[in-house]
Amino acid sequence: MASAMAEKSRRSLAELLTGTAVLVGLAGMLAAAVVGEGRKTDTVGYQLSADFAHVDGLSVGSDVRLAGVTIGTVQSESVNPQTFRAHVVFTVRPDIHLSADTAAIITSDSLLGGKYIALSPGGDDKTLSAGATISQTQGSISLEQLLSKFIFSVTDTLTRANKDAAGAQGGASGAPAP
Repeated sequence: MASAMAEKSRRSLAELLTGTAVLVGLAGMLAAAVVGEGRKTDTVGYQLSADFAHVDGLSVGSDVRLAGVTIGTVQSESVNPQTFRAHVVFTVRPDIHLSADTAAIITSDSLLGGKYIALSPGGDDKTLSAGATISQTQGSISLEQLLSKFIFSVTDTLTRANKDAAGAQGGASGAPAP
């Protein structure tokens, strides 16, 4: 009986130590992820900027992509107090020469993924120089706003359909027979 108690005690201690080691490992990975967030600020290349209506989810260190290939990173974000638009400064690799009519669009990797700036070059012969501002922009589209619009439109459609059905039933049953 005493050996069974000792065995159970050793097993409980081993389980406790294993659980503690797992929790410490998870805490370490979480700390590394938090500390590493936003440190991806590669400054190689030339700087460009763009003003957006919404930059929801875009952050310093986010990618700047051209044709799906990362060519730079977001360096800073601020709000222009006169226009109330988000001003984003980002870098582009020095070997990439963008046309003056390039568009900047904030998009996401997936439904739950991070945001990035997708560049869509135009056909202008002039190129953007360092420090230039991209004027053609499209801000971030909020998933919450899209879902709420969809839900409200479905609700309105169902409400109208129910009212029409109730009106049709009331008119058919209340009509006098000839």
